[in-house]
Amino acid sequence: MKTMPWLESYPQGVRWDIDIDPAPVQTLLDQTAAKWPGKPALNFMGRQISYAELLSLANRTAAGLQQIGVGPGVHVGLYLPNSPHYMIAIFAVLKAGGTVVNYSPLDAAQVLEHKIEDSRTDVLITLDMASLYPQMAHMLGHTRLKKLVVGSLAEMTGSPDEVAAQMKAKGQLADVWWDDPRIVRFSQLQENDGRYTAHPLGDPREALAVLQYTGGTTGLPKGAMLTHANLWSACAQYMASVSGRPPVLLEGQERFLAVLPPFHIFALTVNMLQGVRLAAELVMHLRFDAEAALKDIAQLRITTFCGVPTMYTALIGHPKAAEFDLRSLKYCGSGGAPLPLEVAQRYLEVTGCPLTEGWGMTETSPTGTFTPVHGMRKAGSCGMPLPRIQIRMLSLDDPTRYVPLGEKGEICIGGPNVMKGYWNRPDATADVTTFDGLMRTGDVGYMDEDGFVFIVDRCKDMLLCSGYNVYPRVLEEAIYQHPAVAEVAVIGIPDEYRGQSPKAFMALRAGAAAPSLQELQSFLKDKLGKHEMVQALEIRVALPKTPVGKISKKDLADEEARRAPVH
Repeated sequence: MKTMPWLESYPQGVRWDIDIDPAPVQTLLDQTAAKWPGKPALNFMGRQISYAELLSLANRTAAGLQQIGVGPGVHVGLYLPNSPHYMIAIFAVLKAGGTVVNYSPLDAAQVLEHKIEDSRTDVLITLDMASLYPQMAHMLGHTRLKKLVVGSLAEMTGSPDEVAAQMKAKGQLADVWWDDPRIVRFSQLQENDGRYTAHPLGDPREALAVLQYTGGTTGLPKGAMLTHANLWSACAQYMASVSGRPPVLLEGQERFLAVLPPFHIFALTVNMLQGVRLAAELVMHLRFDAEAALKDIAQLRITTFCGVPTMYTALIGHPKAAEFDLRSLKYCGSGGAPLPLEVAQRYLEVTGCPLTEGWGMTETSPTGTFTPVHGMRKAGSCGMPLPRIQIRMLSLDDPTRYVPLGEKGEICIGGPNVMKGYWNRPDATADVTTFDGLMRTGDVGYMDEDGFVFIVDRCKDMLLCSGYNVYPRVLEEAIYQHPAVAEVAVIGIPDEYRGQSPKAFMALRAGAAAPSLQELQSFLKDKLGKHEMVQALEIRVALPKTPVGKISKKDLADEEARRAPVH
C-alpha cells in the first residue's frame, strides 16, 4: 500500500519535501517591510497603512508594552475585531517577548473568565466599543487581569473625528474609566522611538507564540499551544502549495479581502501572517457584509479571498451579485466547514474563479489539506495533504492500527504545523495522540488511491439510527441539491424507536417556497438510503452561526435539548 499516494497528484512545481527553517513569527513583518516599505499593507475605512508604517507602529507598541511589564513569560490577550489594531498588536506582543492569547468578542462571560485564568492573561488589548470594553472592564478586579489597553476604532480610520461621532450617535462607544491606573490608551503605548528590547527566542519549535483556544463544543475550551515554528511552518506550507508552475500568488502583487475575524486561526494564518509574507495589501472589513464585499472585490480588484462556506453562499445568493465584475479573483479558499458541492459549482459560474477547499484545525495552525488551483481536483474532497504533512486513517474499532486506502477511519495528522499540546492539559494532549505520535482529529474520513481526503463527518456527529451509522454530511450534501435550499444542517434528535433520527434545519433561497417534510423526503428518495432519510424538518429564516460564520450545530442541538420533555 502506498503510504504517501498524494505525491503523484501534486500539481507541477509543488514539492512535498520542502525545506522549512522556522524563525520568530515577528520576522515576517521585518522582512517584508525591509523589502516593500512603501507598499500598502492595510486598507481600512478610508486609511492606507504602508508596510514601513505598520512596522513602525508595531515597534513602538512593543516598546510601550515592555514599559508596562510585557516580556518573556507574560501572556497578552487580544480582544479585538477585524481592525488594524489586531495586526499591530500581534506583532508588537511577539516583539516584546510576550505570548498572544486570542479571545473571541462573542465569548460568554463565563468563557472569558475561564480563558483569563486558564491562560494566565495579565494584560489585555481591546477597543472602546460598547460591544467589547464593558466585558473586559468587568474582569479587572474579578480575575487575574492586571492591565487593560484600550484603543479607539476611529483612530485607525481615514476620518477619525467623523467615525467617532457616528459611533457615539449610534451608542456604539463605551464610557472608559480613563482615570483608572490599570487602564492604558493604545495610542499611549506608541509615544516612544520604537526601540524595544529584543529577547532571544530560543528554539522556535518550543517557544510559544499563540494560545489559541478551541471552540469548546464539549466543556470549557482548551488552549492549543502554537509555537513560532508551528505558525511559520503553516505559512511555508501554504506558500509552497501556491508556488507551482505557474504560481498562483505572487509576492508584492496581491490584494486580499480580509473579512474573517482575526482571532480565529484560519484568518490569523491565511490572511494576517500569509498576507504579510506575500507583501499583500489587506483590505479589512470590520465584519462580513455581502454587498460591501462584492463592491470591494469589483472596485479594488481583489485577487484573493478566503472565507467559510456561508460567506460564499451569501455572495452568490445576493440579489445584486450579477451587477459586479468579480473576475479579478484568482484564488478563493474555503475552510472551517465542509463546502457544499452546489455552492462551489455556482461560485465558479458567477466569478470564474475555482473555489478551493481545504481542511485543518486550530490544533494544526490550521494547515492540513489543500485543493490545487491548477491540477487534479475531485468533487466532494477537501484535497490532499499539504507539503510536509502526513495524514493516515486510524481504525474506528482498533486504535492500534491504521486502515488501508479507501476505508473510513479517524483522520490523524502529523507535521511541523501540529501544536505542541494543550495548555496545562497533558491528559487531553495524550487523549489525541496516537500510538505512533500523530494527532487524532476526531474527523472521520477516507483517503483514495490518489491521496485525496474525503471527510464523512465528526466522530461525535455520527448518528446511530436503528443500529446503522448515519453521517449528517451525507444527508446535507443530498439536501443541498434541492433548488429551494440556501443553507442546511442535520443533527440527531431522540427517537424512541430508532434511538436517533435525522432532523434537517433549512434556510431558503430568496423567493423560494418552503417544501414540506413529505416533499423533501420524496426529493431525497433516490439520494439516500431508508435508514438515512430525514424524519423531521424545520424551516428557519437563518441558521445560527459561530463567531467565524460557520453553521452552529451545537446551538441547534442545545435548542432541541431544551424542547425535549422532562421525565
